[in-house]
Amino acid sequence: MKTADLKLTQEWDKTFPKSDKVNHKKVTFINRYGITLAADMYIPINAEGKLPAIAVSGPFGAVKEQSSGLYAQTMAERGFLTIAFDPSFTGESGGEPRYMASPDINTEDFMAAVDYLSVQDNVDADKIGIIGICGWGGMAINAAALDTRIKATVASTMYDMTRVAAKGYFDSEDSEETRYQARKAFNVQRVEDYKNGFYKRAGGVVDPLPEDAPFFVKDYYDYYKTDRGYHPRSLNSNDGWNAIGTMSFLNQPILQYSNEIRSAVLIIHGEKAHSCYFGKDAYANMIKDSKYAGNKELYIIEDAVHTDLYDGGGKGAIPFDKLVDFFTENLK
Repeated sequence: MKTADLKLTQEWDKTFPKSDKVNHKKVTFINRYGITLAADMYIPINAEGKLPAIAVSGPFGAVKEQSSGLYAQTMAERGFLTIAFDPSFTGESGGEPRYMASPDINTEDFMAAVDYLSVQDNVDADKIGIIGICGWGGMAINAAALDTRIKATVASTMYDMTRVAAKGYFDSEDSEETRYQARKAFNVQRVEDYKNGFYKRAGGVVDPLPEDAPFFVKDYYDYYKTDRGYHPRSLNSNDGWNAIGTMSFLNQPILQYSNEIRSAVLIIHGEKAHSCYFGKDAYANMIKDSKYAGNKELYIIEDAVHTDLYDGGGKGAIPFDKLVDFFTENLK
């Protein structure tokens, strides 16, 4: 297997300050589809021996210079070797055409990160965990159901992207007719894209922000479109995914076998997040009729909204002490 050459930015271009408690470097690894992924590695300064390791990705449409990098750097400050990676087709990672998403390939991205961490000289291959944020929270749980090497998983402010694609928010569009019309629109767009020779972009977070926008749209705008979280490579901050980029999510529920996950899973969600129902339902489905419910936990954070768990929301909403305790306990 040979990794492709990627153009990697070497200067610090994150949405969060650089820590003086960790060493940072860019790394690359390859997934089983031959796509080379780019990642930021964070290693505790003065670390010795083989360390427990964590791979981080998300949110859906974000890049590693945003929320996932903050999680990775902070957990490295707490003693873990971490990587924050850009999923296939996005950010600095490879994959053509650009700006596509796939439940299969994006689950594989997490597993490829585990491949990479497993062969590092300074990583204990028996102590590897993952963190998925927003849409990658669902991908992380899906990876945990497939990858027995993953010993602990955190899904933070998670979305089940296949559920929202097929049923709409709060399952308000859960009908055969609505899905048919969505499929029809996707296929009309496919023909247009083929004629034009390029893929139309769906648009990122709406800008300018309409006065009557629902709160969760304002919440996203406050992160992706302001100095708080804007990044030039972030799809949500700019022109979004390809219009047909998420088409396959309509037909592919990703959490079918989550109640067979034997390793530990922690789902954290904000009490006031519009997305909280995804986390609550994912937890309920994971422990239903499960022989392995004892190491599963749902942790609700009082007063927190969805993007508070991207960067703390200015109020320290991300429970890093809880994450440290969880990984320390389950990566023994």
